[in-house]
Amino acid sequence: MPTSQPFNSSFTSGRRASSGDKSSPARPPVASLEPTDAELLLHRARNAAYAEAAGGRLGRGLALLQDALDQEPMSHDLLADMATLLLAAGQYDRAIGYAQRALQLISHHGPSLYTLGFALSAQGQLMPAIEVLTRLTRGGPRESLLAEAPDLAPLVQVELDRLLQKVATE
Repeated sequence: MPTSQPFNSSFTSGRRASSGDKSSPARPPVASLEPTDAELLLHRARNAAYAEAAGGRLGRGLALLQDALDQEPMSHDLLADMATLLLAAGQYDRAIGYAQRALQLISHHGPSLYTLGFALSAQGQLMPAIEVLTRLTRGGPRESLLAEAPDLAPLVQVELDRLLQKVATE
């Protein structure tokens, strides 16, 4: 039974290093556009983790993210990245946990919903996966996914269609 590829390199290359919710319309003054030392360290940790994973050293990438999370445990971006790498490693329970923690911080974050939906699907939790992936096809979550990883949007629909077909035939 074929499944959609849950992890795609466009996700890692398309991710924007950021911190915080982008829903605020207020723009900071020009002087504050300089990244802080903490933001630079976060950005470097995320880039290094993805470089390690892309080089086939997924465990090292996870360790780098965990080190950064030890420093910034409430970083939405680090939680989402950890969930993504855990999904790629096939550690679905852990991926779900990190994605859920990220979603507690930014509930409409498309890449976190993507990770959650595909991890649930991989575990055979069809109805929860359908609910998450359906949510990802609408409104703010869809916009978030398209902004950060547009190449993943078609995969969401393919997996959702596959799950709906599977549920219909069971």
